[in-house]
Amino acid sequence: MYENLNKISKFVIDNFVNISNYNDMNFELTEEQLAVKEAARDFAQNVLKPGVIERDNLQKFPAEEIKQLGELGFMGMMVSPEYGGSGMDTISYVLAMEEISKIDASTSVCMSVNNSLVCWGLEKYGTEEQKQKYLIPLAKGEKIGAFCLSEPEAGSDATSQRTTAIDMGDHYLLNGTKNWITNGSSASTYLVIAQTNVEAGHKGINAFIIERGMEGFIVGAKEDKMGIRGSDTHTLLFNDVKVPKENRIGEDGFGFNFAMKVLSGGRIGIAAQALGIAAGGLELALAYSKVRSAFGKEIFKHQAIAFKLADMATEIDAARLMVHRAAADKDAGRNYDQSGAMAKLYASKVAMEQTVEAVQIHGGYGFVKEYHVERLMRDAKITQIYEGTSEVQKIVISRNILKD
Repeated sequence: MYENLNKISKFVIDNFVNISNYNDMNFELTEEQLAVKEAARDFAQNVLKPGVIERDNLQKFPAEEIKQLGELGFMGMMVSPEYGGSGMDTISYVLAMEEISKIDASTSVCMSVNNSLVCWGLEKYGTEEQKQKYLIPLAKGEKIGAFCLSEPEAGSDATSQRTTAIDMGDHYLLNGTKNWITNGSSASTYLVIAQTNVEAGHKGINAFIIERGMEGFIVGAKEDKMGIRGSDTHTLLFNDVKVPKENRIGEDGFGFNFAMKVLSGGRIGIAAQALGIAAGGLELALAYSKVRSAFGKEIFKHQAIAFKLADMATEIDAARLMVHRAAADKDAGRNYDQSGAMAKLYASKVAMEQTVEAVQIHGGYGFVKEYHVERLMRDAKITQIYEGTSEVQKIVISRNILKD
């Protein structure tokens, strides 16, 4: 019997839990991390909140607010100061993402793409020339980046790229369409994934740096979205765009791996966004429950509401622990594919469910824009879709727990 128990224990440890991940677990934030959190909260409450409903109504991109975020160092948080960044850790990044997302997810998704996908990808895999030319202004917030992977028929299936980049000797000729691109018309630098060798499948995909204004590059229609309406989401068209050879990222055929690696880190950012949306709903529901009276007392004194708030707080705190674990894995140099996927899967589920509860607690007032919670509910849904749907996260997780 004990031999069987030992075998079971070894299987669990080898396949489900890396015990070493927890040996250095510390639930206390440093003074620097707390300062980042407070600075982000102050910016969200005092700068973003006053105009967030109007930006949502008008689908207005927060250009001035993004500029200020850059000046504060929030657009290149994890980039080395050598390249214009703030040199912070991933924990600081997710703390800031949570606070910004409590108020304005349209702003936080711009921040997430610039930090997690564009800046991190360029610093990790770009050449020194690419870092000097593109990374520095992006990290400083002087310019905004966009990540271009999704296509009309290649969303979750990233291997089915129809956009092509034909090798013409001294340059590539880029043709195709990219859909649902965040920062689509506001970016200056675009990381575009394209197929260069169809026969090679995913090993024939490359990543390229495209500049706004290149001949043949057209910004198409803006999407009229249910949520994150202040976010600048467009279709992009490439018609015989000449891309210099020096604008390819990594070795020939590295593009698919590049996309997967940056998306793995990007999931941590979106998990933090989802966490922030959910936490924002809880803060509003708590505050409302203390000023709204029914049947002769404040509604938080009714067990039905108190229990809702208790469930919300528990689910959100569990999501926060998962997000922080994934961030800690990334900071420690551990593999974070699984912890990042778990964090995004769970935090996005919590965001959707708990913003619905926040609306319910507000009653009829939750259904009108003035009280903010209906926007949080609309914003929450996209966190289950972009940077890998919840179904894709389950694929990542199941592959990890079932591998030999």
